[in-house]
Amino acid sequence: MASKIPARDYSLIGDTSRRAREQGLVTAQWYQTEIPRKTLKQLMKRRDGPAIRDTLGWFALLAVTGGLVVALWGSWWVVPVLLVYGVFYGSASDSRWHECGHGTAFKTRWLNDWLYQLACFMIMREPTPWRWSHARHHTDTIIVGRDPEIAAPRPTSLAHHILAFFTLPQTWTTLKSVARHSLGQLSVDEADYIPEMEQPRVYRTARVWLLLHGLIIATAVLLQSWLPVMLAGVLPTLYGGWLSYIFGLTQHAGLAENVLDHRQNSRTVRMNPVFRFIYWNMNYHIEHHMYPMVPYHALPQLHQALKHDMPPVYPSTWAAYREIIPALWRQRTDPDYFVRRPVPATGKTPDAAAPAAA
Repeated sequence: MASKIPARDYSLIGDTSRRAREQGLVTAQWYQTEIPRKTLKQLMKRRDGPAIRDTLGWFALLAVTGGLVVALWGSWWVVPVLLVYGVFYGSASDSRWHECGHGTAFKTRWLNDWLYQLACFMIMREPTPWRWSHARHHTDTIIVGRDPEIAAPRPTSLAHHILAFFTLPQTWTTLKSVARHSLGQLSVDEADYIPEMEQPRVYRTARVWLLLHGLIIATAVLLQSWLPVMLAGVLPTLYGGWLSYIFGLTQHAGLAENVLDHRQNSRTVRMNPVFRFIYWNMNYHIEHHMYPMVPYHALPQLHQALKHDMPPVYPSTWAAYREIIPALWRQRTDPDYFVRRPVPATGKTPDAAAPAAA
């Protein structure tokens, strides 16, 4: 009988974190495709218009599909409508959380902050921990022992990915952390990336969240109906978050760990307009990691400016998964395997494409 392959240490305080520092992978100099300063300045320009337009459209879709759920409640016709509503609630909120967390969706700061808080509640991601977690993700992208957002750790656990498709591990982890934070406690990893001055905010928000979820449940009990908990809170995240997970795995799964070149650990995937609206252009993921301060609405233009120095674009989401699925399957038994992406020979940062030892 084959021996079980030991899991890699992805914690932020273990030996892998120490080795990452020793190898110069922590807050390191990343490869970056050069772009004219004037062009970059124009691309980084923040505007309220695109995000206001897209947010009003998103709210309208939530209102229409949510209204149809109410109207059709008690009929089997409500099931397909719930599935559509769930995607707008539990998947579209993911990209809104992300972009507003960067502070680039809107020019007006309070609009970014307001939508960030709302989207965090919808996608079940605590605002302050995830803001700092994502900052670390961008600083040390897919660096083992440093990045707290590695979605496909090795060796691959197929059971984890199946459950994560239904957002079960993510939601359960959040519920536990909200309970822990409401008691004024952080995990050891959280204490590593959340500044001390931000920690009281974590605790306050957790207590507010418990109150809000309690009110949703109390409304359902008072009305003697499942309708309130199907429209808000945990359940629409569970039944509607599957598309965000499909999108999320295209970002980094199966690619190199411990490299300093986003072209080797991130993917850019062509998507149809509906997917791009739901995903807010995060399919341009290499470009986003190279220049994270470029707003989502300018990422197609950024892609055009950088494409001469990029690996081949995946022509569709399915094309990306034709690579991801075999890679994850192989990583079950060979955690050192990863997909090597062909990049143009630029003569710069020659070591950036060579994975460092984990």
